[in-house]
Amino acid sequence: MIETQGRTDPELVQTAKSSGRILVDWEIREYVKKYRMLDPFEESLVREGVISYGLSSMGYDIRVTDEFKVFTNVKQAVVDPKQFNRDSFVDMKGPTCVIPPNSFALARSIEYFRMPRAVMGICLGKSSYARCGIVVNITPLEPEWDGHLTIEISNTTPLPARIYSHEGIAQVLFFEAGSLPEVSYADRRGKYQGQQGITLPKV
Repeated sequence: MIETQGRTDPELVQTAKSSGRILVDWEIREYVKKYRMLDPFEESLVREGVISYGLSSMGYDIRVTDEFKVFTNVKQAVVDPKQFNRDSFVDMKGPTCVIPPNSFALARSIEYFRMPRAVMGICLGKSSYARCGIVVNITPLEPEWDGHLTIEISNTTPLPARIYSHEGIAQVLFFEAGSLPEVSYADRRGKYQGQQGITLPKV
């Protein structure tokens, strides 16, 4: 029996005995069934006429919603993570979002995540956007974090860039640890726990 932060969870014993590896498609499916790891969940890759999303061989391609915060310098606001000024962006909503040249937008995933204690997620942008000079950055999904993912989208090109709502934006890779952490994101009451919608910087 394994004790973690005063809790004893027999379901975690088997996970803790693993050697530590990336989860493959059928394992991701099992984690979703057992822990509701992400919702909604597509059991196969959806590709027809869209930028793909859903379960892939060793990961899950997430979708972006139709709400965006596009950064602008109209009011000459300074971007400061400790004192974030809402004049830094404009809100946009629609089937697509056009990000100005050399600019940046925040969005969120359609999927809501509930990470198990022994699993961490790493997110990478999709090649369809990367080949257009659009860089997607999402910070790690830590053990026992839950919430919608806030997605950072950078247009590194000198041209406007179009993002498609309700289509694939990035792929999450799930890594199962060989042992359990002493302290999870939930244990330390992380500031982005349970986030919904597009969440701005917090200190």
